[in-house]
Amino acid sequence: MSESRAPQLAACIARHRAGIPGLAELGRQLQAAELIALYEQAYPLLEQAMWSDGADFAPLLADYQALFREQEALIAQKGNDDRHHFILGIPIADRPPHLRACLESIYQVCRLYDYGGQTAGVWSKIKVVVSEDSRKETNIRRDIELVEEYRAKGLQVVHFGLTEQYELLHALPAGTRERLGHLLTTQPKDQFYLKGQAANRNLSYLKFLQLTEDKAKTLYYLVDSDQHFCVNRQTASGDEAVYALNYFHYVDKIFRGSDTLMLTGKMVGDPPVSPSVMAANFLDDVTAFFSRLAELGGSEACRFHGTRQKPGDAAYHDLSKLFGFEQKQATFEYSCRLHGAHDHAACLRGFAGRLNAFFFGEHLTRKTWFSYGNGFAQLSPARTVYPGNYVVNYAGLKYVIPFGHLRLRMSGPTAGRLIAAEIGPRFAAFNMPNLHRRVTEAGLNDDFRPGVEVGQEHIDLANEFERQFFGDLMLFSTEALVKRTDVTQPFARAAVEAVLDQKEAELLALYRQKHEAIVAKSRQLSERVFESGHWWLAVSDLAGALEQVRIFIANIERNFGQHAPAWGQIQSAEHRAQRKQQIVEALMNYRAEREAWDSLF
Repeated sequence: MSESRAPQLAACIARHRAGIPGLAELGRQLQAAELIALYEQAYPLLEQAMWSDGADFAPLLADYQALFREQEALIAQKGNDDRHHFILGIPIADRPPHLRACLESIYQVCRLYDYGGQTAGVWSKIKVVVSEDSRKETNIRRDIELVEEYRAKGLQVVHFGLTEQYELLHALPAGTRERLGHLLTTQPKDQFYLKGQAANRNLSYLKFLQLTEDKAKTLYYLVDSDQHFCVNRQTASGDEAVYALNYFHYVDKIFRGSDTLMLTGKMVGDPPVSPSVMAANFLDDVTAFFSRLAELGGSEACRFHGTRQKPGDAAYHDLSKLFGFEQKQATFEYSCRLHGAHDHAACLRGFAGRLNAFFFGEHLTRKTWFSYGNGFAQLSPARTVYPGNYVVNYAGLKYVIPFGHLRLRMSGPTAGRLIAAEIGPRFAAFNMPNLHRRVTEAGLNDDFRPGVEVGQEHIDLANEFERQFFGDLMLFSTEALVKRTDVTQPFARAAVEAVLDQKEAELLALYRQKHEAIVAKSRQLSERVFESGHWWLAVSDLAGALEQVRIFIANIERNFGQHAPAWGQIQSAEHRAQRKQQIVEALMNYRAEREAWDSLF
């Protein structure tokens, strides 16, 4: 074999051998070694260099992507490619801009890394199922148009529409369908929309079975529409989204080289949690922004730029200690998104214009950043399913995310505790996160978020906040329950009720503390902005920005203040009793539902 068969690899080695010593040894093997294997040795060397401090990132990334494309060409020449096919599932409900961004990211990964290569202009090893759950006909039409657009670009995309979903569901035997009503749905044909992300995702499994040609060589990749197959890196000019992870290549290697049944990756970017568990720390950061702004002149050049300290795991979560994380830093600084020369007045306008995106899940100061760490091949035991980023093989399709009929938040962590207790390390986590973006470039007006009601100036999170509290209750009750009982056997009512009562008391105390803190912090922010005589109050051009701040504070009061509807529900013993009964029944029925589900496979 010669360098002429691997010009990209030879050129990459020549360019970087001085800075990456390991490449020099690969160069000496070009003539004699099995070429395809050499690429596998080169990738981690380039990755480590690419993600190191001070790296010349862009040219390294370009070479890295080119090597994968060249390796794919060699695999195609050799023939007998026995790597996995992928079927990706994207549940979608009234969010065409999110779907476009998600499909574009899949297309870019295919284009830049070329996993499996193309046959007749189509990537042969990748299929995408867009599982429709929209209510609005206009959005369904937009989704179908996007499917056609990306088909024309070479992606195998299937639109799994409401009628087809209903027919596939009703093709199941009546008895099986009845037993799976909570996992799938019982909604009638004329209202077969907004079934919820869990039911919609589970229904897509039926489509997966229909599309599967080789059970032993197919992997199923679940992703939410607000997830992108890229990651973020922090630069001096702000954050940058980069297609620097070859997801399909590494996932295939993991499943071929281990007995993994379910694999989950995390998320970077916007937090994967509800605003209802981020309000206290976000108020701290907003107040800190105005405190620093008060020390600076409005016409001075903006100083809210440069590399910031990266928040640690779960830094965005008000109750991070519940998940085993200690937060040492009280506040995080805002990183201005404006480019070019501008002053602090302009910075304030930009900041205020994004404040209310918080209620859709965007955290301006505590994003999560990608870290290469120990690479992409290392696995660790998992305990949380990230519904927007997990992969299973055919046998792993049994480990479904249950309890969708309750419409509670934290369904992924709850399912993860049950799955981990059942299959242990065969449920694994790996370092290939997706980039999570709550809000697209289309803005809030073209977004849909279940549990969020948007009015002229107000945003109502009551539904989501209530579902968060009882989702937490179910999660931590399940976590305690699987430590005490055998998850492969039906849970006993007495055991479930005892755990629920204990966790209810603990969570009520924590939520009460958080509620009181939010009330105090909201009052402090209002005083800091509007009652301290600061320079921004005298700038007429900032009236609109300050009105956005007023609306933000009013929405905080509406959703988390003394008279917040969700807080009233959480405090109501009668409402808690109803929810607890639902949770008890769901946990007691889990094993029977799993047996019915497993029978499909």
